[in-house]
This record gives sequence, structure tokens and C-alpha cells, in this order.
Amino acid sequence: MLGRMGLLASGDELVCVPLEGGISSDIWRVEIGARKYCLKRALPQLKVPQIWEAPIERNDAEWKWLTAAELIWPGSVPRLVAQDRDAGLFVMDYLDPDRYPSWKSQLRDGILREETAVAVAERLVAIHAATAGRPEVAAAFDTGACFHAIRLEPYLVATGRVHTDLAPQLEALSNATLATKRALVHGDVSPKNILVGPGGPVFIDSECAWYGEPAFDLAFCLNHLLLKCLWRPPNARDFLRLFDRLTETYLAGVTWQPRAEMEALTAALLPALLLGRIDGKSPIEYVPDECEKNRVRNFARRFIATRANRLDVIRDAWGQEVRA
Repeated sequence: MLGRMGLLASGDELVCVPLEGGISSDIWRVEIGARKYCLKRALPQLKVPQIWEAPIERNDAEWKWLTAAELIWPGSVPRLVAQDRDAGLFVMDYLDPDRYPSWKSQLRDGILREETAVAVAERLVAIHAATAGRPEVAAAFDTGACFHAIRLEPYLVATGRVHTDLAPQLEALSNATLATKRALVHGDVSPKNILVGPGGPVFIDSECAWYGEPAFDLAFCLNHLLLKCLWRPPNARDFLRLFDRLTETYLAGVTWQPRAEMEALTAALLPALLLGRIDGKSPIEYVPDECEKNRVRNFARRFIATRANRLDVIRDAWGQEVRA
């Protein structure tokens, strides 16, 4: 396989080390002599207790998203090396965690820098703005079926099967999101998928890439910042400050639709994603206590039932909740 891609020659010393962290792909650190690569292969069945299947063609969508992002903001993704599309895998440069720690690990360790949140927002909104309203990009990322399978169904629809009274709202939100074709979406803008390198944030794991609703990316990332207030309660105020800086920076760069409209769409998705990280197919690991889960449930249910149009309304209410 590596030989077929022109990376491995006869006599080369090869070392392959499996890497942890993902549920949707097998990932290895590949060392060929002094060169270090990361090889990623999509799995048809994700590594979670529930049945969660997804087409391996998402590996090609990830490759294409990384390619597009590099053209828009050079250095915002790892250097791509080679692809075997038929096998559902590709190779990129390996970024050493010592130089490229994940944003999640920094947040866990109490390293909460506003400049990182600002830089994440700048890169993300630039990618959305550069691809908004472009039919050729939409045609290249006609991956709605995959996005539904690995994002909307496990996070929104599956959550509606637990909270049956909210199922109509969550189903309607899922359908409206899927029907939107506005810009190129990463689909998994989580702190674990953002490396903080010497030149700023580096996005990885874009296998959910889809041409659709950019509000999903913003809501997905903001959701993590809210939930991490429960991960490190002493830093709750700092997480909310990062929430504010990311929101302000992103919304200032919205050019493809009215800012208020974009914010309202994000505010509709945010509580649904909060609830999805408790009762969907991919619950967060750092809120194991049932009392804390119920706090998130009650909060999210309130804002799903009665939608807010502004993110600061949700943010302020969450701030009161975590302080209580």
C-alpha cells in the first residue's frame, strides 16, 4: 500500500504505531527512515457501543476539505502527502504533539488563551466565506447522506428517540440543516480536532465535510466550550470568555448572509447539540455524573422548546447555571 503510493521503497525501514483518539477511523504514525507520517483509514462501523455506520467515502471528503482549506488559509491543515481513494485512506505529515498539542489538551490543563479562540474563528469563517455561494464547491462536496449518517442522525435524530416529546423539533432542525446549501462545512470543529501549532490553529479530522449549513460548525465548537465549564468548574468564567471571543470574531466575518440570521441559526443548533452530547450516540466522557447530566438536559430542553435568536442569551443563562 505505501509502496503503491510511492512512499516506501525496497530496503526502507518501516515502523507503524497505532494512535489513539478517534472513533471513526484507524490512525497510525508511520515512520519510514527519518520521515514521519500519519496514515488515516475510515472505518465502516464507528467504535461506539451503539450501531453507527458510515460510508468510507468520507475519507475522500476529508482529503478534499483539507486541500481546499490549505488553499484558503495556508498552514491551517497538515501537509497532505498521498491518497489511496479506493482503499479509503490517505497519508499526511505527522505533527508531533510536543509542538502541536490539541486545543482540548490545553483546555484540560487550564491553558485558556483568547488568541487561540480568535484564531480558530478567523480561519473557520474565512473558509466559510471563501466557499459560500460557489456551485463548483457544492458539487464537489455533495455529501449530505454521509453528513446525515455521522452528524445529524447520531446527534439530533437519535437524541429525539430518547426525548420523544422533543423529537418533532429535533427532526425538523435536522431536516432544515440538511436542506441548506450555503458553504463548505468541516462538520467536527471540536477542540480535539484543532492542534495549536507555532503558526496558529491547525484543523484535522474533516471527514464530515459537506456543503451545507456553516452555522453547524460554529454551534459545534461553541457547544464544547459550554460543556467544558463542567469539566473544569474553576475555569468556567474563562471558558465563557473564550465563547465570547470566538463568537464575536466569527460573526464579524460573516459576509454571505445577514449576521443576525446566521446567529439565530447557530442559536437553534446549540442547545440541540448540548443535549446530543448527553443522550446521543457520542456522549462526552467528562460529564459522567448523572446529576450533572440532568443539569445539561434541563438547560438544553428549555432552549430547544423555546428558541433563542441570540447566542449571548444562551451564554448568559449557562453562566448562571454553572455558577449555581
